[in-house]
Amino acid sequence: MKKFVTISSILALTSSAHAATTVDYWLWDSSQLPAYQQCARDFQKLNPDISIKITQKGWDDYWTGITTGFVAGTAPDVFTNHLSKYPEFALNGQIVDIAPYIKKDGVKDIYLEGLYTLWGRDGKQYGLPKDWDTVAIIYNKDMLKKAGIDPKALSNLKWNPKDGGTFEKLVAQLTLDQNGNNGLSKGFDKSKVKQYGLINPWDPNPYGQTGWSWLAVSNGFKFNDGLYATKYYYDDPKLAETIQWLTDLALKKGYLLPYKDTKGLGANANFVAGKGAMTTDGSWMIKWYIENAKFDVGFALLPVGPSGKRVSMFNGLADSIWSGSKKKDEVWKWVKYLGSEACESAVGKFGVVFPATKKGVSNALAAHKKNGADVSAFTKLTQTKGSTFLFPITDNASQINSIMTTALENVYLGKANAAEALKEANEKVNKLFK
Repeated sequence: MKKFVTISSILALTSSAHAATTVDYWLWDSSQLPAYQQCARDFQKLNPDISIKITQKGWDDYWTGITTGFVAGTAPDVFTNHLSKYPEFALNGQIVDIAPYIKKDGVKDIYLEGLYTLWGRDGKQYGLPKDWDTVAIIYNKDMLKKAGIDPKALSNLKWNPKDGGTFEKLVAQLTLDQNGNNGLSKGFDKSKVKQYGLINPWDPNPYGQTGWSWLAVSNGFKFNDGLYATKYYYDDPKLAETIQWLTDLALKKGYLLPYKDTKGLGANANFVAGKGAMTTDGSWMIKWYIENAKFDVGFALLPVGPSGKRVSMFNGLADSIWSGSKKKDEVWKWVKYLGSEACESAVGKFGVVFPATKKGVSNALAAHKKNGADVSAFTKLTQTKGSTFLFPITDNASQINSIMTTALENVYLGKANAAEALKEANEKVNKLFK
């Protein structure tokens, strides 16, 4: 659910001048466009009577186009869907229950454990899994070397919300003022920082996927009691002290690029611009960092929290069918192919995301290895029981997003105390379910 993509492009892939049906397919991540162009070419060889037209839009334009398209009758036949969006689309009858198609064609659950279930509710199915992701630290190798820090030390970091643990000490050590003093020095001037130890994505939203969820959950916080739960725990003191620690790290200590300075470009753009030594991000961004940073980047495990574990949100995407499509049989063929081992394996070879099947993942790991990138920081957590937690799938997602965004932005900007703001926000969120 990142917003870094700003390029919008349209690509029509026509396999045959005689193709009878054109299927419109949208996605938001420009990095994944070549992989799905390959899937479209492969699909069209098998189905010469169907042409796939792929449109890629940046995050904000993408969802605006989807939602306005539902009303105007111009939505794409198929689109990449997100767990934060699909329950509302399903409730409003805007996407198709594909369970009958799956049953008719005998489509098997070939995906990594749990991914298929995320896209179903009450016996209905709203997508076939296409990939998954976790979060890790991305660091600037040159900045660590200049600070005399062995990158291996990043794998042994511990964090707590009281004094920040060894994680905060590292962030402070990597923060430099204009006189060359680091954050551990008595002479450090937080008003003249030239290099931040950490550029956090902040994530002022209900999920905090790359910004705060991995800290809060490692501190004992949980969002709710599971899929479609109707009670949230945003008023948990463990979340409040986590959010307050992050905010103070920026506003009081000067080790973290403030929220107001990341809001425009985003954390990833500031990081590749050399403004900080570390950031945190999802596995779908691995290739982007390698290709866009003008320095060598490395990937490291998240720190261990007070719970004794390092944890990451485990998220996944799927492709859904617009209920207004007039060519559902052809559209279903494309969706079925997108979720097939053939397409997932092809996507894996591009080394952009981790596909939803084992073979696809193996291909992705091989691609990263070929490029010299050690991405085990993203995969190790999935191999350790209790080290991942699911994206909170919920009803009322739009309203929750509005409430939590306002609350977190006020805290991040120093306008509100985290404990008070989150308690008030949680009351508003839980009222949505009464």
